Amino acid sequence: MDKAKVAEILDEIGTLLDLKGENPFKVRAYHNAARLISGLQQDLGELIETGRLGELKGIGEALTEKITELWKTDRLKYYDDLKASLPRGLVEMIAIPGFGPKRAQIVYRKLKVDSIEKLEAACRDGRVAALDGFGEKSQEKILQGIEQLRKFAGRHHYHKAYAAAQAILEALRAHPATIRCEAAGSLRRCRETIGDLDFLVSAKQKNAPALMEMFVKLPGVIAINAQGETKSSVVLDGGIQADLRVVSDAQFPFALAYFTGSKEHNIALRGRALKRGLSLNEYGFSKAGQEQTARDKGSVIKCRTEEEIYDALELDYIPPELREDMGEIEAAEEGQLPKLVEKEHLKGTLHNHSTWSDGIETIEAMANAALDLGLDYYGTGDHSKSQFQARGIKEDQIPDHIAEISKLDEKFRKKGFRIFAGIECDILEDGSLDYPDKLLSEFDFVVASVHRGFTQDEKTTTARIIKALSNPHVTMLGHPTGRLLLSREPYAVDLRAVIEACARYGVIIELNAHPWRLDLDWRWWKFAKELGVKCAINPDAHSIPDLQYLAIGVGIARKGWLTRDDVVNCWPAVRVEAALRRRRKS
Repeated sequence: MDKAKVAEILDEIGTLLDLKGENPFKVRAYHNAARLISGLQQDLGELIETGRLGELKGIGEALTEKITELWKTDRLKYYDDLKASLPRGLVEMIAIPGFGPKRAQIVYRKLKVDSIEKLEAACRDGRVAALDGFGEKSQEKILQGIEQLRKFAGRHHYHKAYAAAQAILEALRAHPATIRCEAAGSLRRCRETIGDLDFLVSAKQKNAPALMEMFVKLPGVIAINAQGETKSSVVLDGGIQADLRVVSDAQFPFALAYFTGSKEHNIALRGRALKRGLSLNEYGFSKAGQEQTARDKGSVIKCRTEEEIYDALELDYIPPELREDMGEIEAAEEGQLPKLVEKEHLKGTLHNHSTWSDGIETIEAMANAALDLGLDYYGTGDHSKSQFQARGIKEDQIPDHIAEISKLDEKFRKKGFRIFAGIECDILEDGSLDYPDKLLSEFDFVVASVHRGFTQDEKTTTARIIKALSNPHVTMLGHPTGRLLLSREPYAVDLRAVIEACARYGVIIELNAHPWRLDLDWRWWKFAKELGVKCAINPDAHSIPDLQYLAIGVGIARKGWLTRDDVVNCWPAVRVEAALRRRRKS
């Protein structure tokens, strides 16, 4: 069993124990162990085999035994027994936004509610509102949460879909029958959440059945929906549906463009083809009125690549991320498409957490990891004091915190690397900041973020954020809408007004690259860019592996039409230092 699955099971054990009302310290031990294993840089198998697993802080004898059993046998009796001791529906209930284990315990104990359907019925007839500690408002929020959960059913976070896709692509590309192979659909367009995975392979028709046979037997396949000669569909562990299509190599670029989408973009391309006397579909170009099919000899215009398809339509090549029918056709026609930011353009990472708050690695370890990634600088961004549950930094700790960063910066400068002292400072409910200006001035930069008070109305929240932006020490606005994809909707805020305020005060807007956030949403970046607002692609890293979220952030930045000059952490250290240190007159 790989460490990601081990971490997932440990985390679920913590949740199950919480549902049973176990000791909070025991619950927390499993959640902390899950985070530790997930972010582990050493080889887990080697630690187990050499008997050094128990040397890790937070991994005692009992956890060592359980992790070892999971690793060696792919099973854990303790976990199986724990799951069997609770109704399955109870675990499903806690996926409802805002409905945690404690509330699930109460409705189960008092109302014998052990499924989402029963909970909904209990809310509809008012039984939940009658419970102590609930009330009408809580009952309404539960119903809204159930509706939200159903709305997101069948969607998956980008990083999970991407990881599943890479393993399948590797297997398909290694097959001797494969000529070309790509993932298509919303994954290729870098949408913030993914429905199904779409894979496209070119091969000789006689070899297609062998590819299909291999595909449906891949590790991680838990069900086969369909298996045909040129198309198969499976369900992967984790519930993601994956579809494979096999086409001829001549048809491959047309099929890749078609199955990448979006639907709206494809419609626009077909309309453009019709104006030129052509029909365009997944098989190729044909004369208008004579639709191409899989059995036809070939396209009337031969295209080896997608670039050649766009060229035939008298368009510059449109990168997959932009194919949303949001102005990209017109820009490609006029030669006005931007040269989009690339992952290789990134020179640094900002807004990262460490053991000073709720991160699991020291600042030095995180900075070394950033250096190993080929970056030139690293910015800290631990939580401020109001985030007590995240061990936010108290005011009297700040001098020591900054002193440590300064010492590390001096050490790392010898390696040609910089460490900037930043803080993620809470925007309080009245728009003031969590620290006084005197303390904020000690930092190289300040990321101002909303972490509570999500129920305020739009006018109040907007005014609250704009007030914070007006503070001359605020460098950057963190995760501007507070959304958690597939879990929590954005809080009510007038984003247009907030972006205009960022332009007015010279505040950078964060593109929080954590796959649960991806906030600011890509649909707003063109507007921000028009106003001259700069972006910082921040991983919001709490562990070393989280630094990899930078790549996801680049995909979202590309969807937002951003170039390397629009993204401050694509700038060299000298330029970014000047931008981060800039102070404005109040």
